[in-house]
Amino acid sequence: MGNYEFHRPVLAEAAVDYLITTSEGIYVDCTTGGTGHSQLILKKIASTGSLVCIDADADAIQFARKQLQTHANVIIRQTFFDQLDVILSNEKLLPAHGFLFDLGISSFQIDQPGKGFSFLSDGPLDMRFNRQQSLSALDVVNNYPQEELEQIFWKYGEERKGRTIAAKIVAQRRNGIVKTTRNLTEIIQLAVSPRFINKTLARIYQAIRIEVNDELGRLRKALEKAFNCLDRSGRIVVISYHSLEDRIVKDFFREKERDCICPPEIPQCICDKVSELRILTKKPLQPLELEIKQNPRSRSAKLRAAEKIVEYQESV
Repeated sequence: MGNYEFHRPVLAEAAVDYLITTSEGIYVDCTTGGTGHSQLILKKIASTGSLVCIDADADAIQFARKQLQTHANVIIRQTFFDQLDVILSNEKLLPAHGFLFDLGISSFQIDQPGKGFSFLSDGPLDMRFNRQQSLSALDVVNNYPQEELEQIFWKYGEERKGRTIAAKIVAQRRNGIVKTTRNLTEIIQLAVSPRFINKTLARIYQAIRIEVNDELGRLRKALEKAFNCLDRSGRIVVISYHSLEDRIVKDFFREKERDCICPPEIPQCICDKVSELRILTKKPLQPLELEIKQNPRSRSAKLRAAEKIVEYQESV
C-alpha cells in the first residue's frame, strides 16, 4: 500500500508552519490519513516532542503504524477526532500545543470501491469512516423517510433537486433494497439532466457521507475540545474542502476572538466575555496554481489558523 493511494497532503508546509510553535511540544494530527502531514510534523519537532495521530479509518491506522514505526515519540489511535480529549487525557499529554485537521474524504477512501464513497465505481452502500459504527449509507438510503432525505440533501449537499431525488429513492425502495453505489447512481440519473449529473452526484454522495459520519457535528465538538486542550499560545489549524466545513471553522474562530457579546443597542459593554483566541489567517490560505495542477482535488481547499491567548484550564 503506497503513499500515492492516500490523500496527498494539501497546503502541507503552510499548515505545519502555522502549527508548530515549539519543537518540544505536543501536537495532534487529527486526520492522519496517509501520514503526509504527520511526517512533516515529525521532521520539525524534536525527539522530546510528541505527535498523536488520530484517524477513524482502520486502513489509515494500519498504514500509519507502518509508516511511522521508527518514531518513538508517536502515539497512534483509531477513533473519531471528537474523542481527542479522551486520548490526550489517557496518555497524560495535556495541555497540547497544536491540533491539525485536514477535513473531508481522502483519495484512498474515494478510490476504494469497497468503502462505497464514490459514484465513479460500483460498491456497497457503506460510506463509514469507521466500520465499527452501525449507521451506514445503506441504512440512510433505505430507511430514512422521504422528508428526512430531502433535508440532508439540502442541508449537507445544497442540492436543489433533492426533493425529486428523495422521491425517486423512496419509489425505488418499493421494488427492493437499494444495495450498491451503482443502484443509487442510477436512481439519481433518473431525476437530473445529464448536463448536471456529475455535480449532483457529488453533492448527494457528500450529503449522505456527512450524515453517516456526523461530520459537521463531530467537527463542532472537536474544535471546542481542541481549544480546551490547548496550552496558551497553542494553535488550531484547519484545512477544509467545502463551504459547510469552512463556515463552522470561521464562525468558531470569530466567536472565540470576540471580546464582547452585548447587544448593539447597549452603549457600554456589560458582559464578561474576553477574547480567547487570535485569528492568524484573516483570509483563508488557498493552494497555488502549481499545487492545484499537481493535485486537482486540492482546488477547493481553504486553510484557517488561530492561536489561543488565554491560559489552559485543567478540567476538574
